[in-house]
Amino acid sequence: MFERLEYLREKSNKLPMRPGVYQMKDKSGKIIYIGKAKLLKNRVTSYFHAIEGHNAKTYKLVSVIYDFDFIVCDSELDALVLEASLIKLHTPKYNILLKDDKGFSYFRITGGAYPRIRHAFHNDDPTSTYIGPYMSAFTVKQAVEECARIFMLPTCSKEFPRDFGKERPCLNYHIKRCMGVCRGCISEEEYGEIIGQAVDYIRNGSKESVEQLTREMNEAADALEFEKAAKLRDRIAAVERAAKVQSIRSERDISCDVFALSNNSGMTAAAVVKYRGGQLIDKENVFIGDEGDNAAILTEFMMRYYENGREIPKLILANSDTEDNGLLEEYFGGLAKHKVTITVPKRGENLVLTTLAKSNADEYLALRVGRTSREITALQDLQKLLGLPKVPVLIESYDISNMGEQTRVAGMITYKNGRPYKAGYRKFNIKDVVGIDDYACMQEVLERRFRRLLDGDEGFSEKPDLILLDGGQGHVSAVREVFERMNIDVPLFGLVKDDKHRTRAIAADGGEIQVNANRNLFRLLTEIQDEVHRYSINYQRKKHKMTQYELDLTKVEGIGEKKALALLKEFKTKQGIKAATVEQLMTCAKINRETAERLYLFVQDAF
Repeated sequence: MFERLEYLREKSNKLPMRPGVYQMKDKSGKIIYIGKAKLLKNRVTSYFHAIEGHNAKTYKLVSVIYDFDFIVCDSELDALVLEASLIKLHTPKYNILLKDDKGFSYFRITGGAYPRIRHAFHNDDPTSTYIGPYMSAFTVKQAVEECARIFMLPTCSKEFPRDFGKERPCLNYHIKRCMGVCRGCISEEEYGEIIGQAVDYIRNGSKESVEQLTREMNEAADALEFEKAAKLRDRIAAVERAAKVQSIRSERDISCDVFALSNNSGMTAAAVVKYRGGQLIDKENVFIGDEGDNAAILTEFMMRYYENGREIPKLILANSDTEDNGLLEEYFGGLAKHKVTITVPKRGENLVLTTLAKSNADEYLALRVGRTSREITALQDLQKLLGLPKVPVLIESYDISNMGEQTRVAGMITYKNGRPYKAGYRKFNIKDVVGIDDYACMQEVLERRFRRLLDGDEGFSEKPDLILLDGGQGHVSAVREVFERMNIDVPLFGLVKDDKHRTRAIAADGGEIQVNANRNLFRLLTEIQDEVHRYSINYQRKKHKMTQYELDLTKVEGIGEKKALALLKEFKTKQGIKAATVEQLMTCAKINRETAERLYLFVQDAF
């Protein structure tokens, strides 16, 4: 691997400082990743230097790259366009690849003199017009039914004009749910206008539909076409009634797509929520895979999302920035033939919309990784509050517990993905510190823990994303000295309790950070602090009892501290020693029969 990396580094150093597209290839020569770059040399060389600092996805990619090709472009926009077309052509393994039209839903407007609005799973009829795709078949079917109700469209299987006047109008006509096309009284031109209004309603939502219908109503009234104006008035009322019963709406009549990413357990998921005319018309969740740079992931995801002919709105909202909002705006504007704005809202109702999309992504990812959205949110809030480079998947917490100099211990607990990870729990006996000194004890424990990591001890092989000490700034400063001496780079903070023994703040090098205002985070940190305290004090009590028992055994003539300790290590408990035979006591403590018999009688009587 080292020789291959050297070759790739040397080759990438010769690349030009110009925009372009690069194609990473595996051992067989197959293209496994395609990317674009503002400056080819800078971007490609970044893959092959300091690879230990890459995220999991990039590291995995680099480990299978054997060669690469590149194409120089005139501009970064040209590179973006070329990247999109090449990804669609080659479908590389490590690019974000959304599924094709299979499973999507469309509005189908059939051809002919009297078209119908239907729900369809495919857009393969050249005589029909399609709107979509949409992820939710239920949403499309519901909208088709709503259009039929509002615009009084026929839902029967009759063909027009073939079936004019052949049968009596159905029940829908009599209850005013159908305009009665079968009677032959609706002209093709009038019917086409109504279908056009229904399509506008689907495309633009209730607000623009009402505005258009109002203009047509006024024009009809001005032309003294009062019957037509009355029908349009009734249609406007129906659209407005439908808008009022929408269960999920924006307070404003906004039309936009809202993107949000969620990260947890080293994985990433995305949600897209679509609003038209203030109505939430569709939602899509997508599992991205390995966690990486969110800006790069969001850029690539948006590119893939709109490449299958989806409608691009004038406004796109996101919960984080892309690599270059301006470049994507220009690219999407070219595809959509209208101006496109991408923004990351910081306040107001647009922020509410991105928060809703983020909640959808959180819930979806929680199901994929087996975690609740509360746990995911708490870890993400912890990352933001502490300014961590990534969501802390692996958290270690430490507490010192003592009962005099004879019983001094420490407990280390591990939380993985927001939950206790019992396989990562460890116990420490304080060995080197003289006297009662919690700071020195914490220094000893953390130094031993990371010494074992550096020495390759499998029991301590996982490096944590965050360390939380049960203590304040003094504990943090003491351990910071150890980390600086050992060159350990792990985020380090303390957990501070209030007078009611509840976690009230996080101790950092520069002061305290309050946490009680954030409910999910407060709950998580309190749980961690309570758990590490429980674990360490239980070990301390058990240790104290065993120490007392060890002292009791030394009351037997011929049994010193070393022999008592050997017995405890062998038989573990009082009951274990009590159940031992004289011969077993002789062997374990290396004593003669007479001493073993005295010991046997002592443990039978005393315990």
